[in-house]
Amino acid sequence: MKATLVLLAFATLLYAFNTSVSKQSVLGKSAPEIVLLNPEGKSIKLSSLRGKYVLLDFWASWCGPCRRENPNLVSTYAAYKTKKFIVAPGAKKTAKGFEIYQVSIDENSAQWKAAIQKDGLNWPNHVVDPAGWHSAVARLYNVNSIPSNFLIDPKGVIVASNLRGSALKEKLDLLLAK
Repeated sequence: MKATLVLLAFATLLYAFNTSVSKQSVLGKSAPEIVLLNPEGKSIKLSSLRGKYVLLDFWASWCGPCRRENPNLVSTYAAYKTKKFIVAPGAKKTAKGFEIYQVSIDENSAQWKAAIQKDGLNWPNHVVDPAGWHSAVARLYNVNSIPSNFLIDPKGVIVASNLRGSALKEKLDLLLAK
């Protein structure tokens, strides 16, 4: 029993360390470019979404916590996709819209496509890196666990990370134009 508790505590600390390393290394920096294929085989660039707030979300169809987070993403997308946001604190210029650029690390494209349909993920920017955990894109963003996400501002700068549950909506509410 003690060994199990020690192992659980170690795993929790390791997860927290990986999450904090990820946050520290990219927050405040320009989001590195990603170009991956969507379910139809078309390339989609992350930078094509500039001018909007973008949630860059790493997930996989086989990841239970990712799948449990998807309903939150669906409701957040529906609520915020056409809202006006501030570009920067104190700025008068606004940006219109919120998008999700969802990167799957599934190695099985059929399972990835089925999960998109089953979970009702109705935004257009689904892409896959079939290299799985060997994903160069995941390494680029220091993703060590999934789900993992990054909120990118209209200028392409990473302003927050690992916003799950109500935290994503709370952050977006703070960024709404008055």
